[in-house]
Amino acid sequence: MADKLTDIPGVGPSIAEKLIEAGYTDFMKIATATIGELAEIDGISEKAAAKIIAHARELCDLGFKSGTDLLKQRKTVWKLSTGSKELDRILNGGLESQSTIEFAGMFGSGKTQIMHQACVNLQCDDMIIADKEVLSENEFENRKAVYIDTEGTFRPERIIQMAEALGIDGQKVLDNIFVARAYNSDMQMLYAEKVEELIRSGNNIKLIIVDSLTSTFRNEYTGMGKLAERQQKLGRHMATLNKLADLYNCVVLVTNQVASRLDTFFGPAEQPIGGHIVGHAATFRFFLRKGKGDKRIAKLYDSPHLPDSEAIFRITEKGVHD
Repeated sequence: MADKLTDIPGVGPSIAEKLIEAGYTDFMKIATATIGELAEIDGISEKAAAKIIAHARELCDLGFKSGTDLLKQRKTVWKLSTGSKELDRILNGGLESQSTIEFAGMFGSGKTQIMHQACVNLQCDDMIIADKEVLSENEFENRKAVYIDTEGTFRPERIIQMAEALGIDGQKVLDNIFVARAYNSDMQMLYAEKVEELIRSGNNIKLIIVDSLTSTFRNEYTGMGKLAERQQKLGRHMATLNKLADLYNCVVLVTNQVASRLDTFFGPAEQPIGGHIVGHAATFRFFLRKGKGDKRIAKLYDSPHLPDSEAIFRITEKGVHD
């Protein structure tokens, strides 16, 4: 990797090593960094940082694309079934790649169950909708998921139960999930950044889950005085997740906690944590709530191109289904 970074004019072996140590392991990471971030690295001045970033951008071929080019890119989008046809319907087919999809709701609304089901469904060929003429044959070979668990809610036993309900080997599904337990926001952000290392090591990561997105930030940054710092960090984390979704054509799912709204007499009594930072960064936003018995209601209330709508589904021992 050091040899690759030395292709950037002005970057010798020692600077390349320092860049790698700081997490700047490829041209794209350097190209999207700020001058201030690079200048924090020992031995790199602001002037040198500006030149390194400019050269990295040239090597990345960053620039404008035509609407036609973007339409071609959209054809590479694939979709993963949630397990519920009703839920898939309001998503126009399923959970979309190159997107970050948020599921918010109170405790017991089904957020973590949907995450577990997505890991299982990823291993089912008939749960994936893709344009085979556009995507290469090895796009979905040995596909794997990453599960960043911040609340200790990942249960391998539940994965096996859901897999057996679909008639597939639960052990095989577990073998294809990388699980990381994050105890604080720094660990959570680091694990998201390390997904690229897994991909470069030859792992075909097609699904990234953060369950939950905001709990560590919420616990560490309490009070209005720390709100700006929390939101800035959360914004960086969301940017990393969006970048992974775009660059590697994978599905990114995040769950989110809710807080009571004290300023409303009409509309929902709860709102997702994270404010506008999460609101603007998430591509699709769902609000989940409990219905009668094992029924759950999912409301899609934010999407770039789909209308607001609701779906009713069930969560049973078999998993997520209609």
